[in-house]
Parts: sequence; structure tokens; C-alpha cells
Amino acid sequence: MDGLISWITAHAAHAHWIIFGALLLAGFNIPISADLLIIASALLAATIIPEHTIHLYLAIFLGCYASAAIAYWVGRLVGKKLQRWRFFAKLLSPERLEKVQKFYHRRGFWTLLVGRFIPFGVRNCIFMSTGMSRLSFKKFALWDLLACFLWSLSVFTLIYYLGHNTQYLKIFNLSLFSAFAVTLILFIWYKRKKKLRHVEPIQ
Repeated sequence: MDGLISWITAHAAHAHWIIFGALLLAGFNIPISADLLIIASALLAATIIPEHTIHLYLAIFLGCYASAAIAYWVGRLVGKKLQRWRFFAKLLSPERLEKVQKFYHRRGFWTLLVGRFIPFGVRNCIFMSTGMSRLSFKKFALWDLLACFLWSLSVFTLIYYLGHNTQYLKIFNLSLFSAFAVTLILFIWYKRKKKLRHVEPIQ
């Protein structure tokens, strides 16, 4: 992923096309981070190619929206087959699918909006689970259009303005790293605690 960001920066004039293509690939569950791409594109717009700001934002918005639709149809068309693989069996377990389906029916749009702001592959899990649950694509496409717009515009704008002030950008990077570290620690703690629960006591 670092290599991809460096390559995008080196080819800044065509960055919007590269970012759009990378986001389409992310829809197929290829490990490409939309979060890093939106940060990179906003920083490019703020520092290197401000004349391409609109192109970069449209690449993020349209790429993320199309990526979600791809993930939805991947889940809907081949999701059951993917569950045969160990990685997808955990990611798209029947229990998780049931939870997503219930939450989606209750909250609808809010499921997609909140999911848009959760990084580390959670978005694709929601999109694929929605497809596997065979919930209406028309509703999904309409709700995610608004969710994707609100998420992409707010994050892009925030990073864009931070890019003009290196002091605030350093604080943001530190906060982001700290949040990631805390999340990782809590995740490991939760997994270990869950594993210990299932270990039967020795008689």
C-alpha cells in the first residue's frame, strides 16, 4: 500500500485516474485502503496539484461508490462460495450476516453511514453482507449514494485543510496513529478474552 501511495504521488498529474482504478479493485476485496487513498488525494490537492482538487475528489467519491456496488454484487453472486474459504468464512459468518441483516432492516441508511466511517475492512464486510442477504440493491444504491457523499466530502475536506497547516497535520497523524494503536490493542484483548471463554476448565 505504501508503494502504491508513492507511485500515485510520483504520477500526480494522473493521480485521479489511478485512485479511481485502485478503489474499483478494492471492491473485489483486494487489500487497498480507501482511507489511505482519500488522505493521499486530499494532501495532493492541498500541496502538489491544487488545480486538480475537483478531479481528485470526484475520483474518491465515484470510486468509493462504485467499489461499494461491486462489493455488494460480489457478496450477492458469489458470497456463498466465498464462505468455503477460511478467511471469508470468518468475515462473512452466518451470525454476522444475521446481525447485519437485522441492523440494516432497522436502521437502513444509518447502517451505511456509520459503516462508511469505520476503517480496516469493515465497510466491505457490510457491503458484501448486504449483498449476501439479498437486500434491495435499489435501496442500497440510493442510501449509499448519500452516505458515501457525506463521508467522502467530510474526510476529504478535513484532510485538505489540514494539508495547508503542517502543524495541525502532525497532530492529526499522531491522533490517527494513537487511535489505530488503541483499536488494535482492544481488538487483541477482545479476541484473547473470547478465546479464554471457550477454553474448558481442566478437571
